[in-house]
Amino acid sequence: MTAYDDLMAYQRQTEALGQVAGRLGWDQETMMPEGAAEQRAEEMAAMEAVLHARRTDGRIGDWLGQIDDKSLGEVEAANIRLIRRDYERNLRVPGDLAEALAGLASRAQRTWAQARASEDVGAYLPVLEEMVRLKREQASALADGGDLYDALLDDFEPKTSGAEVARIFDAMRPRLVALRDKVMGSAQPAPLDGEFDEQKQMRLARKLSKLFGYDMRHGRLDKAVHPFSSGSGLDVRITTRTAPRDPFNCLYSTIHETGHAAYEQNIAPEHLLTPLGQGVSLGVHESQSRIYENQLGRSRAFTGYLFGQMKDAFGDFGVADEETFFRIVNRLDKGHIRTEADEVQYNLHVMLRFDLERDVIAGKLEVTDLEEAWNARFEKDFGYAVDKPSNGLLQDVHWSVGLWGYFPTYSLGNVYAGCLFEALKLARPQLEDELAAGDLSGATGWLREAVQMHGGLMKPRDLIARASGQAPSEGPLLAYLDEKFG
Repeated sequence: MTAYDDLMAYQRQTEALGQVAGRLGWDQETMMPEGAAEQRAEEMAAMEAVLHARRTDGRIGDWLGQIDDKSLGEVEAANIRLIRRDYERNLRVPGDLAEALAGLASRAQRTWAQARASEDVGAYLPVLEEMVRLKREQASALADGGDLYDALLDDFEPKTSGAEVARIFDAMRPRLVALRDKVMGSAQPAPLDGEFDEQKQMRLARKLSKLFGYDMRHGRLDKAVHPFSSGSGLDVRITTRTAPRDPFNCLYSTIHETGHAAYEQNIAPEHLLTPLGQGVSLGVHESQSRIYENQLGRSRAFTGYLFGQMKDAFGDFGVADEETFFRIVNRLDKGHIRTEADEVQYNLHVMLRFDLERDVIAGKLEVTDLEEAWNARFEKDFGYAVDKPSNGLLQDVHWSVGLWGYFPTYSLGNVYAGCLFEALKLARPQLEDELAAGDLSGATGWLREAVQMHGGLMKPRDLIARASGQAPSEGPLLAYLDEKFG
């Protein structure tokens, strides 16, 4: 066998073990008994120790040194590019630190969930302080003298800096605030009012996920505190949540996670269990979930179809017609929760988190001051106060499980989705008629061919530019929001 074949055989085993580790995380948030938390933390730390040892094995360096990059085809070159990048990054992180981060993330997730349920920030802060200490240590190892936050962001959106994200946010913020103030100053429809059976919500959620292309033969839909998607290839699982008085939380969380899952399920089979066999970046991943949820799922055409589905599921639920339903789905409201925010205000929630986490990693803001800083920034940005911790610092799981540098990818995903939707409308002039009939196959098929099937073959921005025909920018997203809400 050639050095490339040896390396890819080794990598396939590492990718398979990574999927097993991911399944442990899925089980922890869905099925695991509460009393198993301490043991699960040890199990996940042990898995990370094995994975880190494999990812830093000296044979990888030997194989890479034997491979002539000039002799490789496009797929082989992309595999080597990603393996080399991860190998060099993993070498910088000590094995005991990687193991400690994995074990702490497992314990901290449970601590966060309990603190959120009891509105007890004090119970959460010690484990968050420990996580920040370890993440700063990891960032120092990765940064090699550069910016600590950039080193963490690079894990989720390669070759993107905090300064670049800040520039995009600075360009977006004034227009988003102006649009929000304009819309909030006009009459808003009343929200849904009533009880919606949670089992019926789940049945409709499963129907919608299939409608958007989710293959249940290789997946499943369960409930979790914080909806997420897990896995790739032939086993991709999603979760959602239900609230008796808010069926949109369940339905649109499901459509959102279906976007993530469809991306993973639609990657070309030949990339299975290789570095190319997963989404190329978190920003591109988020572009799929956001375009599924918003530009498609909240469109006037599709909400007309969904209105009929809601009536079939719940009977008369107090909404007169399709137009009123569309306006309710897209209403702007004073809310605290990022995942429940409308399209106009969503990115403002992300900007808050980005600025705070960047300051924490830089040492400008300590964890003990984080809640006060969050509450002050929220009131400044939104004009009303945080009423309880679960609507403030405790609402997101990300920081507790070590996902520092993750939040800006949500807004980058929105930016990418804006570019893709502009191209999709040009490619499918019949799109609105298809959505009105509940036919998502044209839209999701275009996204599969343009983005999803390629997996990690191209660099993130190259992929979006190729699919949309333009360099990624915030312009198309802002134009879409102005047209829809202005």
